[in-house]
Amino acid sequence: MKSHNSLLLATDLDGTFLGGSNQERSQFYQYIHEQRHRILLIYVTGRELDRVSELYEDPNIPQPDYIIADVGTTIVHGGTFEPISVLQDWVAQTWGNANEQIKALLANETGLELQSVNPDYRVSYYYEPESLQPQTIQKVIDAGFDTILSYDIRLNYHYFDVMPKGVSKGPTLVRFLTEMSFNPDDTVTCGDTLNDFSLFETGLKGIAVGNSEPKLVEKIQTMENVYYSPYPGVMGIWDGLKIYGKD
Repeated sequence: MKSHNSLLLATDLDGTFLGGSNQERSQFYQYIHEQRHRILLIYVTGRELDRVSELYEDPNIPQPDYIIADVGTTIVHGGTFEPISVLQDWVAQTWGNANEQIKALLANETGLELQSVNPDYRVSYYYEPESLQPQTIQKVIDAGFDTILSYDIRLNYHYFDVMPKGVSKGPTLVRFLTEMSFNPDDTVTCGDTLNDFSLFETGLKGIAVGNSEPKLVEKIQTMENVYYSPYPGVMGIWDGLKIYGKD
C-alpha cells in the first residue's frame, strides 16, 4: 500500500459521506480532492455495488480507492470493482450459499418484508418495529448467522439484515487493514446508523455524525474512541478529522 497515505478514511455513504447540503458537500469533496495525495478513501456502505457505481457519474464526488459494500460482505477495488479475493473468499466460505436457507427460515415470520435487492452474501428485509418478534432474531442466531437492525431516519425505513457469522462492516475493515498492512492508528471510521456500530466496535478512531440514528448515539456514549459531532453529514466528518488532527 502507498506509504505516503497519512489517513485512511473509511466512511459510510448515505447520511454520512453523502449527507449535508449541496454547498457543504461541494466544499468537503473539494477538500478531499485536494488531499488525495495523503488520503486513502474507502466507502463502507450498506449499498450493493451497482448502487455505489451510480455515484461515479458525478465527477464532484471523490471516487474511492476501495469499496466495502453490502454491509461488509462485498470487498472490491474502487477503480475496477475487482474483488479482493482473500477477503471475498473469507466472506463466501463463512456464508456458505445460505440465501435460500435464510429465506425459507424466515418465510412466515411476522413484521418482515424481503427487500428487492439480492446480494450474494446476506439477506435483507424491511421490518416493522411493532411486529418483529424477539424469537425471529433468535431463530437466525440459532441457525448460526448474525443480524443487524438499523434505521434510516431520512427514508423512515427499518432494515433487518441477516449476515454471515462474524462478518459486518467493522470486522471486514479490520481484515482489510491487516491484509493491506495499513496502520490502524491512521484510520478514521465514520457512520450514522446501527449498521455502522461495528466500525466503532473495532476500537479504531470513529466519528458519529450529528444526524446519527438515536440508537447508535445511545450505544456510543461510553466509547472513548468515538467522537460524536454536532454537525451532520460531511461537516460532521470534517469536524471529526479536525478533532483527531487528521484534517
